[in-house]
Amino acid sequence: MKTEDSTSIVGVDIGGTTIKAGIVSTGGSILYQNKFPTLADRGPAAVVKQINEAVLDAVRHSGHETVGAIGVGCPGVVDDDGVVKSPPNFADWDEVPLKLELGLLFPGIPIGVENDANAAAIAESKFGAGIEYPNFLFVIWGTGVGGGIILNHKIFRGPTGGAGEFGHISIDYNGPQCNCGNMGCVEAYVGQRYLSQRAAQKLQKHPESRIIQLVGGDLSKIEPVYISQAALDGDTVAREILVEAGQLLGVGLASVMNIMDLRVSIIGGGISAAGDFVMQSVQDSVVRHVLKPLKSEIRVLPAKLGNNAGLLGAAGLVM
Repeated sequence: MKTEDSTSIVGVDIGGTTIKAGIVSTGGSILYQNKFPTLADRGPAAVVKQINEAVLDAVRHSGHETVGAIGVGCPGVVDDDGVVKSPPNFADWDEVPLKLELGLLFPGIPIGVENDANAAAIAESKFGAGIEYPNFLFVIWGTGVGGGIILNHKIFRGPTGGAGEFGHISIDYNGPQCNCGNMGCVEAYVGQRYLSQRAAQKLQKHPESRIIQLVGGDLSKIEPVYISQAALDGDTVAREILVEAGQLLGVGLASVMNIMDLRVSIIGGGISAAGDFVMQSVQDSVVRHVLKPLKSEIRVLPAKLGNNAGLLGAAGLVM
């Protein structure tokens, strides 16, 4: 296989369980993609080795002998020097100079390292739903809640690279404790754990719900994917759960839009694909909670790139 360029642009999307690496064209097409286990429980050295294997495999399938550039999206806070700090669910990983270590493996090759949510935001800006919007808030709504801020078509990272942690805005200081240690975070209300718990509580009074059928009657197995599927099947309880979550998400979005003077939010992640009624719930909530001058211009849009956003955004770092 030949790419349209003389060298290979490699995007790497690091997740808690898998690493995906791919060859990406300058137009945003994935020409080849692989998947390797992350081995996150074995420490940073094991993860770096897996990244190396994934990149080499991608280059072998690119039709080229050399790598033009490598972009990496990774969980955790990433500073300007490409040091990745405390990615969740990665063992013995406090601060790792990932850009430096990859530079030793691929000397002389341009390397970019960015937070994974920021990388996905970049992908939507360059290739997806954000192409026509120079300024927007990007949110990944799935197991957790992540975010990235695009200003003038560029990612806003903040002074130390930690900007955009939307999921850890508190919308109720007396609310449930979040995994980050804070109380009442957006993630603590609309992330996987809360949705599953909320569904289990509601279903005690609604044994006829489609959700119960999907989990075989075992409420401990409830996950957002089953709630979403039940909602798509027309289950009213599932729709109520997701509408409520959308309203809560909208409260957090409105706070950011008020502070940053933004009008557009693009939402990706598995739960966001549950149906148009979820996006409408989020939009209605944002409109209710933003300042009056913003109300008429608010747009809440679904992301377009799905599971490929992280890889495309990683490649976009070095294009």
